[in-house]
Amino acid sequence: MLQVDVYDIARKKVGTMELRSEIFEAPVKKHLLHEVVNWQLAKKRAGTSSTKTRGEVRGGGAKPWKQKHTGRARAGSRRSPIWRKGGVVFGPKPKDWSYSIPKKVRKGALISALSSRFGEGALVVLDSLELPEIKTRQVVKLMKDFEFSQALLVVSSDNENLHKSARNIPDVKVLRDEGLNVYDLLRHKNIVMVRDSVEKIQERLS
Repeated sequence: MLQVDVYDIARKKVGTMELRSEIFEAPVKKHLLHEVVNWQLAKKRAGTSSTKTRGEVRGGGAKPWKQKHTGRARAGSRRSPIWRKGGVVFGPKPKDWSYSIPKKVRKGALISALSSRFGEGALVVLDSLELPEIKTRQVVKLMKDFEFSQALLVVSSDNENLHKSARNIPDVKVLRDEGLNVYDLLRHKNIVMVRDSVEKIQERLS
């Protein structure tokens, strides 16, 4: 079992906590991280890009000029793809970019991400992260005390004061432990977890 220090919101050590080595000290499988990050980004794609073919562009019903004896190239429609304001050939259409991957792959990638960030010393465990009121300066002070430039704050329950206090700060994101994902773990330089959220994550991944 691994030991990690537990701090309060003012960066004072208040105790230690045991971490399971099979989750926080597992071999880092980079191919799983790559696969799951691509899967997450594909799910985020809106897929709303759309263009019109020559059959969908308004107009073009009348033949621009007669077929022969004009000295110009033959033309059947003003909405031909080679004409200005014409249709688009093989342009994008609305589609769903998402696909599925096995649960084992997702779980393995999450464990690899946690192990990677713990090995880099990017993980900090707090005893509690409750704020008495909505004040952005309290989260700014937390970032300053821990010398963080950006951070992912992982909490175990809905914390409206924390969410509203942190939402205006660039590069700070508040996330429930059940929403923990590979992309956010790798994207943020520092990971701050509440003790309760660590316990729930370990229980879920064991």
